[in-house]
Amino acid sequence: MVREAVNKSQLALRLGISRSSLYYQPKRPSIDEEVKRQIESVLADHPAYGHKRIALQLKLNRKRIIRVMRKFGIKPYRRKARFPIKKKDQGKPAVNYPNLTENIKVDRPNFVWVTDFTYIRFKGKFIYLATVVDLFTREVVGVNISRFHNRFLVMGAVLSALEKYPPPAIVHSDQGSEYDSKDFIDLIESLKIKISMSRKASPWENGHQESFFGHFKGEAGDLNRFETLGELIEEIYRMMYYYNNQRIHSKLKMPPAEYKKQFNKLKIKPVS
Repeated sequence: MVREAVNKSQLALRLGISRSSLYYQPKRPSIDEEVKRQIESVLADHPAYGHKRIALQLKLNRKRIIRVMRKFGIKPYRRKARFPIKKKDQGKPAVNYPNLTENIKVDRPNFVWVTDFTYIRFKGKFIYLATVVDLFTREVVGVNISRFHNRFLVMGAVLSALEKYPPPAIVHSDQGSEYDSKDFIDLIESLKIKISMSRKASPWENGHQESFFGHFKGEAGDLNRFETLGELIEEIYRMMYYYNNQRIHSKLKMPPAEYKKQFNKLKIKPVS
């Protein structure tokens, strides 16, 4: 028996479906792979986190987290139970750092650095951008880009700033787990820098960074227009240069780099 050759147009017509549907590739596997990588990133910093806390950390649906963890056989670390030993400092609350920027006069460059990070959705994945901004000049002094948001992302931004500038007096951030991490706090304190943090659920206390990311995303446009991650990263650094050296800051009435230059030359009056 000779089978009749049928092309895709004829097959779609017989089945009563559109021809394009024959080329459909389900997106679920790639999405699940992305969620898997994000779960692994959280567990790298918090090995004992279960699905509930992972869902809270990633701001994703708990059922999705459970499904992906089961699919890929991901299990949190479970420490064996031990007989509890009571310590003198047991039950003490975690250290809380006050907001040192509330009632302080920032009158010179490299006095207060503010830091934060944001996410960029690119080709169905998340890219994270951490920056450090000089609160006096509004200059972006530190940048780091990563596939994951963790302590290494925010530490990298600070370290990139320290490659070009001496340690400031104060580093200000929010109270996210990345900034509350022991490694980040140890890094800042080892440099004799004072730690300042916004109160919880008070994003306006780190308003300069919030404003910067708002302008950045608004002016960057659709970053999915780039074909590769390398092109995206190149564009991010180009925009950082543009922001520092060419874009007029509304408060400063000039680009941040020019404002710093004028201050160093003429000791201009600082903008409040």
